[in-house]
Amino acid sequence: MRKKRILVAALNWGLGHATRCIPIIRGLQSHDFEPVIASDGQAGDLLQKEFPHLTYIELPSYNIQYSKNGNYLKWKLMMDSPRILNAIKAEKELTKKLVKQYELKGIISDNRLGVRSKKLKRNVFITHQLNVLSGNTTFLSSYFHQRYIKKFDQCWVPDIEGEKNLSGVLGHLPTKPDHVKYIGPVSRLEKTDVPVIYDYLVLLSGPEPQRSILESILIHELKDSDYKILFVRGVFTEEAQDITNNPNINIKNYLYGSALQEAINCSRYIISRPGYTSLMDLAKLEKKAFFIPTPGQDEQEYLAERLKKLKIAPSCKQDKFDKSKLGEIENYKGLSNFGDHIFFRDLFAFFEGK
Repeated sequence: MRKKRILVAALNWGLGHATRCIPIIRGLQSHDFEPVIASDGQAGDLLQKEFPHLTYIELPSYNIQYSKNGNYLKWKLMMDSPRILNAIKAEKELTKKLVKQYELKGIISDNRLGVRSKKLKRNVFITHQLNVLSGNTTFLSSYFHQRYIKKFDQCWVPDIEGEKNLSGVLGHLPTKPDHVKYIGPVSRLEKTDVPVIYDYLVLLSGPEPQRSILESILIHELKDSDYKILFVRGVFTEEAQDITNNPNINIKNYLYGSALQEAINCSRYIISRPGYTSLMDLAKLEKKAFFIPTPGQDEQEYLAERLKKLKIAPSCKQDKFDKSKLGEIENYKGLSNFGDHIFFRDLFAFFEGK
């Protein structure tokens, strides 16, 4: 009997949406489903590298880019919204064809708003943002996002429901909607007991041009360091070049799978954006970190400030960073593992039946 095919679609906005789909895809495989992967850009490249033998579908690109000045991010996204809405409409039309072409039995969409099918009645939306923070327009952005989510049959939030959680107000409403399920933090990584090789691991990610701006700042601050540093740029290009002339700094363009897991485990401290998927990974591996939120991205700024208030991890604004601030890390307790909460058998029971 042929395995039931489930479409797994990830938003290409940084790599976090794709990487947190990896354990979901593995879970589907281990429970006798056949995942069909869909995304675009670097997120799609990553998923194809992780699952080269699975069917991959190229989705219309939202083509989300940040402004050089974080203060203009909200305005830029507003100006780009017609193009994004057109991409959502295009992926909705494509999904209709995919349902028929691959005889899909269900859909799991990580923030791809148009990837759903009324015919299936088995559409899952993955998000940690039931509330979308956007400054003085938070009420509106959250309202419209929640309206989109209600069009899906279930919403899986990668966090826990109780007070001790990772997403704070992002993933928790005053009253939990019936179709929302908390599945626990999701990470494809495992903690291993290995010797410390690097003092710092720099993990860059996210849309341009802010990724490159932070890279330049960190290279300038760390280029003369005596510490052992592994610098992962977060780009899919040709082999990384030594741009520091410092033998203490090892530069890689990108690491994935077991190589990334090993790199994080063997590093004493992490320097990264406080993207939610990064927080889930670092919590699973129980790491101490320093966070630099993307300018103008309210979600990351909120998460960084929350972790600082909870004395979990220090942070600072991008234009205020200097290497002396890294000394603050030891004064914080670091991220902790929330335990394994995902019961794939129960989650995937949603796709059973005719």
